[in-house]
Parts: sequence; structure tokens; C-alpha cells
Amino acid sequence: MISIIVPVYQAEKLIEACIQSVLDQTCQDWELVLVDDGSTDSSGIICDRFAEEDKRIHVFHQENKGVSEARNMGIMNASGEFIAFLDSDDRFEPDMLSKLLSAAYEHKADSAGCGHMNAYSNGRRAAEGAPLPSGVYGPKEIGDAIVRPLLRDRVEGVLFNGFIWKYLYSAEIIKNNQIRFSGAYLEDEVFLIEYFSLAKKLAVVDEPLYVYYINPVSVTRKYLKDFIDVFRHSLEQKRKLVLQYRIGGIDGWELHTCWAGLLIAVGNEFAPKNPVGFFQKRRNLIALCKNPLFKDCIRKMTPKGVVGNKDTVVKLIKAGQYTLLSLLYALKNRKR
Repeated sequence: MISIIVPVYQAEKLIEACIQSVLDQTCQDWELVLVDDGSTDSSGIICDRFAEEDKRIHVFHQENKGVSEARNMGIMNASGEFIAFLDSDDRFEPDMLSKLLSAAYEHKADSAGCGHMNAYSNGRRAAEGAPLPSGVYGPKEIGDAIVRPLLRDRVEGVLFNGFIWKYLYSAEIIKNNQIRFSGAYLEDEVFLIEYFSLAKKLAVVDEPLYVYYINPVSVTRKYLKDFIDVFRHSLEQKRKLVLQYRIGGIDGWELHTCWAGLLIAVGNEFAPKNPVGFFQKRRNLIALCKNPLFKDCIRKMTPKGVVGNKDTVVKLIKAGQYTLLSLLYALKNRKR
């Protein structure tokens, strides 16, 4: 009934627990599609060993192409009625698949969603709710709760996260519409926007059924040398989807999205892994703010209600205080 797709890269310390969480499911009608994305550690060997022990586990090995292509490989080789995604450093709670599948079948829904549990390296855990309360929702509610926030609510207030692993997806919708992942970052948001522009009914179980481990060295915390190109690609994809699916009620979404992209770009520029020196980072910061991608959003919009330290970053960018902003980031990163 369910194809679970796991992209695997350099995950030898965590992949066994991830796979075991699938084996421990109360729902046993699944196949596990493990895509080894060119790992140079023992990840691929571990995956092969599990596949030898359980015929429901299928392993595909490919050269390193990134998480998007790994997930696409999984989609192409999935045979289940539904598709679920699981990251190699995370886990399913034992009853996740059974509860989501039951909700989908009971309400004849093409999708089901749940909450998740944030798990930190110090042992702390914090539950985060589903996108909607428990219940059943149609296209309008899906659009208001998922699609529009992924376009509009990117910088002001509490960010709506585009986590793909919170949902059970119709394989028919994905395959018939050739929905695929593209890009090295922000790919989840684009996938969700397209999928939920097509979904007709979503059943929600507002329980933390997925365990999301906050990894301090995940892609969101690394230095991405080509972030501007990645962001531009994501923005262009979103523009196409807005036109293709005639998504309304999102006035000003590009300004919000570009502000969010700028804040990520500034943080990325000052990431500890960026090898250039302080003064070059400051020059790069100024160049970012003058980049046509971000210049208009700085001039036309002042975000309100920005959460946390990002509010300070917004104010300093609006004031052109690039040296002070650079010094604050340098001081922050010295503590890491």
C-alpha cells in the first residue's frame, strides 16, 4: 500500500535506526525504497544487508546527484498506492503509517498529514502540530493552510515549514502529473505547492507521528556556495506554478519570498564554513543587497513581526548598516 522513499548519503551512523523504525511499523503493508546517493561510507553496504534480510526493502545505488535526484529515483521505482518520505537521520513513530493510511481510507482522501516531534542533540523534545487540526479538508482549506503559506508566509510571523515527510501522498497524483523534485535546497516547498494544488482531499491526524532530529550539520546549516542560483531556480519554479494553477490570494508573495531568500543568503554568507575573510564577506553582503533579486524587496517592503534575531538583520539591512551587521555575524559565529 505504501512506498517509503529514503535518500541515503553518508548516513552509516543513523540509517540502521531509520530502517528499523520502518520495520517496527504496526502497518506492515509497505515497501522501503532506499536510494544510496553515492555514499563513500558504509551506508550502501548497510542498506544492502537489510534488503537481503527483507524482500520488501529495495536498494538503488547511484552516483552522487543530491537529495532531489535521490527522491526522484525513489518515485520512479515506487509501486505503492501511496508514497511517504523519510529522511535517513529521522524515524517514524511505530503507528505513523497505520494512522495515516486509516485516515486516508476512512475519508476516501488522496492525502493524509500529521504533526511531528522535534528531537534535539541534548535529548530535548518538542512537539509541532499538523498544518490543520484533526479532520478532513477540501481544496480551498488545503490551499489556505498549505499552498498559500508556502508562497506568502515566508518572512513575517512564524514560518510555515515545507516539510514533505509530514504527509502521505497519492502516487497516482505524483506520477500522472510528473511531479518531481528539483534543486539542492528549497525543493520541498516547490514539491508541496504543486502536489497540494492538485490534491482534492486531505485527512489530518494532529499527532506527532514523525520524529525529526535537529542535525547541527544538516544542509540548512552548511555553506552553500551557489545559494543565489539555487534561490533563483526556486523562485522561477514558484512563479510557473502560480501561473499554471492560477493560485490567488497571495498578493506580494514575491517580495515576501525574496526577503526570506535574502535573510537566508546573508546567514549563508557568514556561515563558518565559508572560507573567505571578514572584509570579503562584508563586500559580498553589500553585493547581495544590490543584487536585482533582492534590491526591489528591500526598497518596496519592510517586513513586520519578523521573529527572533532576523528582525535585527532586517532593520540593519534597511538602514544600510552593513559593517555593523557583518560584525554581529562574526561575533555570533565565534561562539560556534
